[in-house]
Amino acid sequence: MRPADPAAPAFVQLAAHPLRWKLLTELAASDYRVRELVERTGQPQNLISYHLRLLRGSGLVTARRSSHDARDSYYHLDVQQCAQELARTGSALHPALAFTPAPPPSLPRTARRPAVLFACTGNSARSPIAEALLCHRTNGQVEVTSAGSHPKPRLHPDAVQVLREQHGIDISGQRPRHLHTLNDRRFDYVITLCDKVREVCPDFGGHPRLVHWSIPDPAAAAAAAAGPGPTGRPAFVHTAAQIDTRIRYLLPLLAPVPQEVQP
Repeated sequence: MRPADPAAPAFVQLAAHPLRWKLLTELAASDYRVRELVERTGQPQNLISYHLRLLRGSGLVTARRSSHDARDSYYHLDVQQCAQELARTGSALHPALAFTPAPPPSLPRTARRPAVLFACTGNSARSPIAEALLCHRTNGQVEVTSAGSHPKPRLHPDAVQVLREQHGIDISGQRPRHLHTLNDRRFDYVITLCDKVREVCPDFGGHPRLVHWSIPDPAAAAAAAAGPGPTGRPAFVHTAAQIDTRIRYLLPLLAPVPQEVQP
């Protein structure tokens, strides 16, 4: 008697659906709200919500309340989880197809470095952490800047300490800057790390690629943990690790920028 055919791995069953695949590809580029996914897919909200619920149940997609409007939620694709599921899928098809996801390649040297702006509200924790980590991982092959819509007087000391202790990076001499000081700059990527600044981030011209990473404010978590018991510093460790993971998967997308031809 012929044995029953094995079921396809769960990842294949989920990703094979055309709308779910579209949602995965959209969320691979940026975090989005449901209404934005409705606009980008052209599908009704109830259908989008249904398929997002399935993707969340699989652990491929997560959601968090917007810090700008708690009635909204941002959806995020866990790219690292996708890489693990793809590895398991290959192994299920044939042992020779099992693989360990390779680290992102280093950026090729180009005539003009890609320019990336990280933005958050205070420019005291999330965006300077992202700036420092991308600079560190690209060895100066990317022009990286960070700024805030309402910059704090100084960097958060826990952000400085975590980068120094966990990543060997010293940003103690850096000071927060305002987004308006960059009005004359042009960027290839503008990446917002907080939901509030996404709503007020200025248009820098030049048609940069706009990306949103909805990441909680570690300073708010630190304040909530103040008082008796552990301090809020673990929130900064978690935030730096989360940003570093996102940056590792950003690297292959930072395409070389062609040299501009002078007339």
